[in-house]
Amino acid sequence: QVQLVESGGGLVQPGGSLRLSCAASGSIVSIASMGWYRQAPGKERELVASITSGSRINYSDSVKGRFTISRDNAKNTVYLQMNSLKPEDTAVYYCTSSTFAMHDYWGQGTQVTVSS
Repeated sequence: QVQLVESGGGLVQPGGSLRLSCAASGSIVSIASMGWYRQAPGKERELVASITSGSRINYSDSVKGRFTISRDNAKNTVYLQMNSLKPEDTAVYYCTSSTFAMHDYWGQGTQVTVSS
């Protein structure tokens, strides 16, 4: 079992930055990958970025060059650094983890709003 606690969401102006954090606890050694999804009203849920236990990283085309996913193994924490934010980045962002047994876990979500 894995528990995920997110933080860092908020309101920023276009062009601003936010850093999301996701702290994992529980069966940490069972985690194969972690990532960030987002969902905006009226839109499908989108995988923004992911990182595997072997540090393989993938990004959505919509955030490449602006967002950076990273991991601190000592703190069991995954980060999403979001720069050059746009209004279309407004969404609820969810931290996720997938275990080697193919079990998925989700955080509670954190709201990111980009508006002037």
